[in-house]
Amino acid sequence: MDGGQPVSFVTAENIFQSYGARPILERVNVTVDEGEFISIVGASGCGKSTFLRLLLAQERPTRGEIRIAGAPPAVEPGLDRGVVFQKYSVFPHMTVRENIVAGESFRTTWGVFSGAHKKAARDRADDTLARIGLDHVADQYPATLSGGMQQRLAIGQALAAKPRILLLDEPFGALDPGTRLSMHDFLTELRAETRMTVFMVTHDLEEGFKLGDRVLVFDKPRWDPTDPNAYGATITYDFDARDGGIPFQRIEEDTHVLRPA
Repeated sequence: MDGGQPVSFVTAENIFQSYGARPILERVNVTVDEGEFISIVGASGCGKSTFLRLLLAQERPTRGEIRIAGAPPAVEPGLDRGVVFQKYSVFPHMTVRENIVAGESFRTTWGVFSGAHKKAARDRADDTLARIGLDHVADQYPATLSGGMQQRLAIGQALAAKPRILLLDEPFGALDPGTRLSMHDFLTELRAETRMTVFMVTHDLEEGFKLGDRVLVFDKPRWDPTDPNAYGATITYDFDARDGGIPFQRIEEDTHVLRPA
């Protein structure tokens, strides 16, 4: 790139977010390379889901900006960002196959396929369903599926739109332990195939380190016991989960590098 440093794929620079007089986030700075899996952890109320909504462009920050691939900050959610929530975000009135077709149709002018394009979209949907292990229930409705199957369908639908970034907000929080472990394997395999950039909010620290390349910890470095909402949260730790969880960066007033003993 003209001999200079490569541009990070996702850049969040000096992000502040407040709701009225209540600060939620303050001084959030982070850069992410394309293809990285970022787990986001922290106590309830520390702005994790707010940060995810900012990445989605569902909200605009009070201060600062988020850029994807060097483009100007988005003003609304776009097809380059897919999202999956804890509660299964699929269309209950559509069959499993139709849900996958709907995910891809978001990229068409009118949101629908017709004629030969519709058949081709159904064929691609069947390929997707085979990949995520749901081809045997293609003609069923989401309500007939187990929790894990519904969440696989939600992720498959999000991927059908071919986003560059996948945003996951507690995607496995409502699942039983066994199903949760199988979903971990599913997401790991899918991510290896697509190499897309993933941000996942989770309350499960073990899950965050298991799935993530990096684990961002959101916390409030400033605390007023007489007014717990006086200050916002920021990224206090940035762990490298690929190296046994060694903290390679601790974010403070004066950022410094922690080296393993």
